[in-house]
Amino acid sequence: MENNSLLQDSDNPQSSMVNEDNEGSHLHSVSCTYETTAQAGGGSAEDPAEISVSPVKDRTEVDKNLEENRSHSTVSEAEAKEQFVFNEKGAQILINPTRNICTQTDAILHCTFSDNANKWVIYDAYKEELKKRQEQEGGHLLKENTDTGRKKTLLMETKSEDISDRLLKSCKLMERAVVQNNLCDIAIDYKFYEDPADEFTGHEGTLLPLWNFRYSGAKHLIVNALCWNRRYLDMFAVGLGTENYFDWQCGGMLLVFTLKNPTYPEYAYQTDCGVRCLDIHPQQSYLVAVGFYDGNVAVYNLKMEKPEPVCMSTPTNGKHMDAVTQVCWQKDDINNNHNFYSVSLDGQIVFWTLVKSELVCSIINKLSLQKHSFPEETGKDSLKEVFSKVSCTSIDFHKEIPNLFIVGTLQGKILKYSMTFTGQPMETYDALFPVSTAKWNTFHPKVFISCGYDMTVKIWDHTIPTPIYSIDLKEPVEDVAFSPHSSTVFAAVTKRGTVWFYDVSISTYEAICQQEVVNKRKGLLTKLQFNPTHYIII
Repeated sequence: MENNSLLQDSDNPQSSMVNEDNEGSHLHSVSCTYETTAQAGGGSAEDPAEISVSPVKDRTEVDKNLEENRSHSTVSEAEAKEQFVFNEKGAQILINPTRNICTQTDAILHCTFSDNANKWVIYDAYKEELKKRQEQEGGHLLKENTDTGRKKTLLMETKSEDISDRLLKSCKLMERAVVQNNLCDIAIDYKFYEDPADEFTGHEGTLLPLWNFRYSGAKHLIVNALCWNRRYLDMFAVGLGTENYFDWQCGGMLLVFTLKNPTYPEYAYQTDCGVRCLDIHPQQSYLVAVGFYDGNVAVYNLKMEKPEPVCMSTPTNGKHMDAVTQVCWQKDDINNNHNFYSVSLDGQIVFWTLVKSELVCSIINKLSLQKHSFPEETGKDSLKEVFSKVSCTSIDFHKEIPNLFIVGTLQGKILKYSMTFTGQPMETYDALFPVSTAKWNTFHPKVFISCGYDMTVKIWDHTIPTPIYSIDLKEPVEDVAFSPHSSTVFAAVTKRGTVWFYDVSISTYEAICQQEVVNKRKGLLTKLQFNPTHYIII
């Protein structure tokens, strides 16, 4: 059979005819007659049958067959379907038509420009551009100069935008590399240097000169203060001022040097008044407390680029009435505010708290000697009251007892105070002459040392009113300090430029080292500081 012919007796053709009948179409019925005839040549029964197909023209016969097969229209869908039964479905998708988008721009305007370029035109253009930048940055100070009758503006404070921070950092690194290459022997061996001559000198030693730190902008100024950085052990701060207290208006400087580059300071701050003392915070190593000749104190932040201090005392919020001689950082309070103490020649001990970039002042004590310390004479009561006041020169807190501290005075007294009772001193030690420095021993909790203008260095036990040792150096002693590496070693400097080293465990009469490091014609020694870790002094 052809593919388009179906058996009339099957169920599917009859259902198809029903559907087509409903639609009004005419289906030609097909009657299939199977006749099997044997061929004359004795054909077998397996020969193919001849099939004759004839169309049925009578409509009644088709209707009759449909009625007979209606009972088969309810056959379940689970019955097997024939292979020619299929469904055909068509779908049409949306075709996206092509579109043309056209844009139109304005024509470029052309113009003809002509001008002359010369030096003064270029100069005026640069000046104009610089003025615009200054106005955008908020304006800078300009100073008028009328030397030739016309006004010339000079830029006083500008930030060079052409030099970036990365370039400055690279230049610093390059400068350090060049300096360390030139001084490579000292930079490598200064921590571990040993003098071969020590085998033949016994207990006597020598000092090896390492570096000279100079700054051209600090000429005619003397060193009044030195302090090592507790975190960066190769960095220290220097306070500079005039030698005469009455010339305090000449100005001073705060310099920060590093051993990696002794040729130029890392930070340099110009001050309106001479710097008398300073101290670096032990934890926040970028904070530097400074005391001035005029009685003010200030705090500098090394992280900030501005030359002014972040906070400074004023007559309104409190200040000393005389030169500040010592400042000393303390532990932060319960509100995590930084604080420090200061002493001055006016005899006041002041506690300063740094709160939101402002200094809050609180006077701890006004030191004064007991009245019976001076003999009473008739007619000189007012003179006695003047001399009963104390001028403080130094202050140092105990290493183990934070509330205990000692104060050196110009009246030749060393006073021991406690923060729990600040009215009267707990003990008074008579040093006879003005005291330059008084400091506690790093290891022994009862021992402290002092020096003064009586040309002696005295070692005290704070439980005994008289000194344990008194060593005569035959020169006015400017500063003294115990070594942080040994409890029996101390060093002192004199005005004539000599450094003295003593070890009391070896001898209290002879120094283990006596060396002149500065020519007295060129300068004077004023301060001394031990490095907390390395065996070097400045």
